[in-house]
Formats: sequence, C-alpha cells, structure tokens
Amino acid sequence: MTIQELIDLTGAAVLTPDTDKSAAVSCGYTCDLLSWVMAHGEAGMAWITVQTHMNVIAVASLMEMAAVIVPEGIEMEEASLEKAKEEGITVLASDKTAYELCALMAAAGLPGSPREA
Repeated sequence: MTIQELIDLTGAAVLTPDTDKSAAVSCGYTCDLLSWVMAHGEAGMAWITVQTHMNVIAVASLMEMAAVIVPEGIEMEEASLEKAKEEGITVLASDKTAYELCALMAAAGLPGSPREA
C-alpha cells in the first residue's frame, strides 16, 4: 500500500502536502508511549498516535516511518508540522478513532507488523 492509497482508504486530511505520497506503507501501528514505539517501530510504518509534539516527528524520522496519523480530530502542533515537512514525514489527520483507522487498515490487508506480512 502507498501513502496515497492509505489516504484514500482512510479519508484522512494531509497536513504535509509536499511529502512523497508514493512511498510504501509496510504496516500499521497504534501506540502513544514513545519509548515503546522506539522499541517496536519499523521502517515504512503508518503510526497512529494522539500525541502531537515535536518528539513524535523525531521518533517517526528516526524509525523511517512512512506516516504519522493523528486521530479523532486532534490538531498537530504547528512546530511539529514544520519539522515533519523538513524531515519529509507525511502527517495525516482524521476524525476517525484510532480503532476505526486500524480496522480499515487491517481490512485492507495492511499487517500490524512487517513480520506478519
């Protein structure tokens, strides 16, 4: 699945429009504990989190994630969006809950981990 296909699937709004939407999404993940995400994150992952601060972008960049998705209409901090643009990290926003987003991604065949693929 590409980031653009993920956008089409979820109906999410793109908060970083100049990033590469043809990049591959290898798996999905939901977690709000940054240390846990750093231990279990994967390159190519689409990460759903309610956190919006700069460290989210730092973790996504460090782990070479495909995208960060902010659920439930939560607004990403502007400084975080600017950093995401600099790092080339796609940030998406959705009114759907994290559960709804995960259900859509799983139903479309996106694994919860590349090891499951």
